[in-house]
Amino acid sequence: MEKLAIIGFGTMGHSIALNAAWLGMQVKIYGVDENDIKKGLAAVTAKLNTLLENDLITRDQQSHIFDRIAGTDSLSETVNGATFIIECIPEVLELKNDLFRKLDEMCSKEVILATNTSGLSPSRIASKLKHPERTLATHFWNPAHLIPLVEVLRSEFTDDKTFNRAIEMLKFMNKKPIEVKKEVPGLVGNRLQFALFREAQYLLEQGIASKEDIDAAVTYSIGRRLPVSGPLLSADMGGLDVFASISDYLFKDLSNADQSSEKLKELVAQRHFGQKNGEGFYSWDEKFSEEMNHKREEQLIRFLKEDIK
Repeated sequence: MEKLAIIGFGTMGHSIALNAAWLGMQVKIYGVDENDIKKGLAAVTAKLNTLLENDLITRDQQSHIFDRIAGTDSLSETVNGATFIIECIPEVLELKNDLFRKLDEMCSKEVILATNTSGLSPSRIASKLKHPERTLATHFWNPAHLIPLVEVLRSEFTDDKTFNRAIEMLKFMNKKPIEVKKEVPGLVGNRLQFALFREAQYLLEQGIASKEDIDAAVTYSIGRRLPVSGPLLSADMGGLDVFASISDYLFKDLSNADQSSEKLKELVAQRHFGQKNGEGFYSWDEKFSEEMNHKREEQLIRFLKEDIK
């Protein structure tokens, strides 16, 4: 079993730590200060309570899982003894380069250094390291303890041993790793997600449907089908002749925007960021926020229960 350390106690870091601890791994996780660690551990506790309420863990398991997670604001203490390190700091290349240079100096060459990035190039992160062959991207999806997918991307330097160890550890964590064979912005998942988001922006901006009906068109149709069959499998099931014909006449009419819609730019300019500060496409009061987060978590838990049957 790998000895895991995670750099960053935010949204992704604490959730990945919870996933690993749930599967029996001891995890050390770095927070910038005591307040950061306190917030991260509180988030772990809240998620454990939800798992308990949904009969995914017992009360004894809840206590043991929590005890497997150790938070510290010392980077050297975090990585001491680790064999696999996952970085979950902000998506700023300079910050990641600085951190990976430090980790490259602090850790023996056998320690794998993984970045959770979905948009930055792992080759650019690894390019100036002494041991770039042990670096790669392992992109978890939020919330990491409930969503199985992890996208694994080699840098141009990554060796097979590093890649295979990463896949083995992710499978031990009950994840569903996929290999991304080329470095592209957004990897696979975000490219698909944002292609849909681009068209949703276009439909809203053109007045073709309301935001509620655009969302409903997904949640009550393809959103229900895609958990069983992805886009290519769905095409096979629907008939490739039909999908080819629709593609030929529809593609030319789809949005080909190369930047955010004016509506989205306007919302951001007004500092309407969505759930995080109460206003976005929708209004997010406390009741609505709790309701939507609870609904999403319940659905993800239902899927997870099916996976572990």
